[in-house]
Amino acid sequence: MKSTRRVLTIASVAALAVFGVAACGGGESSTAKEGGEINVSMTSFPDYIDPQLSYTLEGWEVLYNTYTPLLTYKHAKGEDGTEVVPGLAKSLPEVSPDGKTYKLTLRPNMKYSDGTPIKASDFTYAIQRLFKADSGGSVFYGVIAGADDYAEGKADKISGIKTDDASGDITITLTGPNGTFDHILALPFAAPVPPSTPLDKDATNNPPPSSGPFTITKVDAPHTLTMERNPQFQTVKDAGADAVADAHVDKIIITQNKSNSAQVTGVQQNTIDFMVDPPDADRLPEVKARYSDRFRLEDSINTYYFWMNTQQAPFNDLRVRQAINYAIDPEALNRIFGGRLHPTQQILPPGMPGYEEYKLYPGPDINKAKQLISEANPADRNITVWTDDEPDRKRIGEYYHDVLTQLGFNATLKVIAGDVYWTTIGNQTTPDLDTGFADWFQDFPHPDDFFRPLINGKSILPTNGNNYSRVNIPGLDAKMDELLTKQLSDDVEKGYADLDRAFMEQAIWAPYGNEQFTTFLSDRMDFDTSYHHLLFNQDYTSFALK
Repeated sequence: MKSTRRVLTIASVAALAVFGVAACGGGESSTAKEGGEINVSMTSFPDYIDPQLSYTLEGWEVLYNTYTPLLTYKHAKGEDGTEVVPGLAKSLPEVSPDGKTYKLTLRPNMKYSDGTPIKASDFTYAIQRLFKADSGGSVFYGVIAGADDYAEGKADKISGIKTDDASGDITITLTGPNGTFDHILALPFAAPVPPSTPLDKDATNNPPPSSGPFTITKVDAPHTLTMERNPQFQTVKDAGADAVADAHVDKIIITQNKSNSAQVTGVQQNTIDFMVDPPDADRLPEVKARYSDRFRLEDSINTYYFWMNTQQAPFNDLRVRQAINYAIDPEALNRIFGGRLHPTQQILPPGMPGYEEYKLYPGPDINKAKQLISEANPADRNITVWTDDEPDRKRIGEYYHDVLTQLGFNATLKVIAGDVYWTTIGNQTTPDLDTGFADWFQDFPHPDDFFRPLINGKSILPTNGNNYSRVNIPGLDAKMDELLTKQLSDDVEKGYADLDRAFMEQAIWAPYGNEQFTTFLSDRMDFDTSYHHLLFNQDYTSFALK
């Protein structure tokens, strides 16, 4: 997912040591205080308050504890949080020997927050919404038999999903075996919603009733939203959903605040209880030195990169894209992050199966970059550089603009609001989408997540797309599809490592770093109880007042 983001092996966890991460605290305390109201600040508001449409870290941090899928991810810090466990389903799916049929049963007598019964057919409706609303998450679910026909308007239902509301039985038939299907069933995209939810429209301003421990009671996008305890959540617990955690606090008020420094001051003075984004580089040393009892660095699996529109000049020339990779200086960008950035030149991040470090474009080498630009001699040197208005993203965009200017381009920097940035650059009708800032935080612990939504030709969507570089390389897509049919093994991980290198030989991105995240809480909060989830950032069910 984007930020506005894996069952880790021991070796994968060790790879995170390059960050110097302190994975301490969180999740063990059983003495947390119950009740109360807390305040959370975000630099950018969630893209959508809608489980089928949201695809940012900010959105998923909210939705993880609002909309519960059939399967979900364990409420735990570190590696334990990457385990898929039963959510609204009674148990993990029964899978046929050929890997193509998944059978689940919905727990009985559960209700949404408004008292509406949760039905098996609501799962079908949720998957239909993915395609009807042009969700960026739809790229994962095309493996369901009949999904493509439904998406293209050739069928009025998805033939591969059969449900029985009386028994709660759900049968899903795939077009072929899929090594990630348990994982994608546990994503917010697949959370059931009642059929009263608009099928093909954004539900942000009137979010559907919830099935998780919190429900969203008020939205004033893009300024604030309120989460409160779900009054019907006990029906979910009574049905046996023990792996779905309950909340400690009664209410969470989330507010957009464009000033990172003001957020830091708010947490210091206990008027803000948690800030989603890490403190800016100029405040980070102060926070680390003075507030070690309520601040820590966190594991995070992500990649930051610059995208380039490979389908139009000047970036349809490989030499131009290679030049950008040679010119970028990760250490200069690391200063923007206050030293929290692990330099990289590849797609897969440390901690992700298939990660093998390499560097195709040694540098920074501005002379080599200029040589390549001279050889390419692009006729079109007028380009627009996109970024958002979060302070560090704006500085990243300014740095990139300066590099492109050094290389002889007439670059125009376009800075837009963070809460609409991803939907703007993910819409193919937006003009002048040449190049710009992007990042990706893992959705689930499998390397396919860093390829399929981002650089597969089928992920070039009309709206809500994530393939900003508009990469379409059929031979590599075929390799990607082949790897997806297999369970992870040493050979499959090697295949993903080779796929990473093959894409970067085409310089489809200019990756430059993997970010280390943070937790910073007010003095009102129980720091030891609160923990950072490896997939969903902060787990709001772990929030508790002292």
